[in-house]
Amino acid sequence: MNTSIYDFSCKDSSGNEVNLSDFRGKILLIVNTASKCGFTPQYDGLQSLQAQYDSEKFSVLAFPCNQFGSQEPGSDNEIQEFCSINYKTTFPVFSKIEVNGENAHPLYKFLCSEKKGVLGSEKIKWNFTKFLINESGVPFARYASTTTPDKISKDIDKLITD
Repeated sequence: MNTSIYDFSCKDSSGNEVNLSDFRGKILLIVNTASKCGFTPQYDGLQSLQAQYDSEKFSVLAFPCNQFGSQEPGSDNEIQEFCSINYKTTFPVFSKIEVNGENAHPLYKFLCSEKKGVLGSEKIKWNFTKFLINESGVPFARYASTTTPDKISKDIDKLITD
């Protein structure tokens, strides 16, 4: 039974396996992203959070996903280039994954079972759903796509000062 995100690994954009235990002790904001979505400008807000809390204590982790309106059609390299050029991202953008269904990445199965959405749904509704993870690797909160990154800073502050 998985008890924290540290029980999982994911592929980075180059296909290398990354153990999420490498982020032990950090507060994390895990987000499923897409390059051609109405919410894509949230990359600016995510990068602002990364810069605001740029320390050993916080990181955004982006997981591109093409399951919603085929809004992330690019290769991992194309996605990296898009994020770097358009949003100057300094946080990790992982390899593209699925977040719903039988092929959903195990990390997302865990996150969705731990922090359910509206009406108790475990499904991700759309791109830019966010999960805030405490420094023990346990999901603290789930935010809808419409919740902009700046609205999450008060919860990050709470976790950092606790």
